[in-house]
Amino acid sequence: MLVGFSTADDAGVYRLTPDLALVQTVDVFPPVLDDPYWYGAVVGANSLSDIYAMGARPITILNILAFSEKTLPPEMAAEILRGGSDKAREAGVPIIGGHSLRDVEPKYGMAVSGLVHPDKIVTNAGAKPGDLLVLTKPLGSGIITTGLKQELADSAAVEEVTRVMATLNRDASEAMVEVGVNAATDITGFGLMGHLREMLVASGLAATIRWRQVPVIPAALELADRGVAPGGTFTNQANVLPYTNWGDTPAHINIVLCDAQTSGGLLIAVPRERAEALMATMKWRGVEGPRVIGEVHEGQAGTMRVVE
Repeated sequence: MLVGFSTADDAGVYRLTPDLALVQTVDVFPPVLDDPYWYGAVVGANSLSDIYAMGARPITILNILAFSEKTLPPEMAAEILRGGSDKAREAGVPIIGGHSLRDVEPKYGMAVSGLVHPDKIVTNAGAKPGDLLVLTKPLGSGIITTGLKQELADSAAVEEVTRVMATLNRDASEAMVEVGVNAATDITGFGLMGHLREMLVASGLAATIRWRQVPVIPAALELADRGVAPGGTFTNQANVLPYTNWGDTPAHINIVLCDAQTSGGLLIAVPRERAEALMATMKWRGVEGPRVIGEVHEGQAGTMRVVE
């Protein structure tokens, strides 16, 4: 076993041969969107993301579906599977099987396997002092999907968050592997600050985040200012509070930085001298709007400072 539980990484890695390692991960969650097709597509993008975050290439997928005819008509279940299948096809990864079970609350997920050279694994434990932090997708998916449930998010916001969540992290991953980076993780349930803390603890370092540089879906800012966010976001706030110097950061920005994401972007620690090349390579590969949002430095491991 090359990567296991010790660093809270995105996927496990097991060496098969001196030149080949198997990467494995699984994700399952209830609907975050009303549209079953796009819920399935978002699950697909989210499930593949852990493989991409490790700098690996996904090779197979197993579906996991829980539903009951009492709460989810079979045709809607079929749409969920179609969304996941289309996203897998976009990624070029075959779905080779799966498992279904009865549950009154619908849930869909995927177990994904990938391959990587043992010497080219990108973990969350390799950040170095002076590295710049790059975020590849805007924050706010948890806030907007909660706004959708509360009928507070308009159709334009839902359309935008759906597009962001359904976007594969493949191109960003290939760019970071090409350029060479020190560490990476994807931003999901623990939010930006929670996943950044995991990286810093694993790397034995501290970081500064410049909140005005962090990309955010615009509708999320307005909703956060009204206190709209999922319960997991407020849990994330409480969890990072002892380790974070928030300074004069506005309260709604605090919420956004801790927002529990679904299918968020990659957070990458890149050597300062390679940052320009990384941004250029991402742009060439079609990654929309990656931003340098801060830097890693010496300090108490796992501590964070947020400045303007």
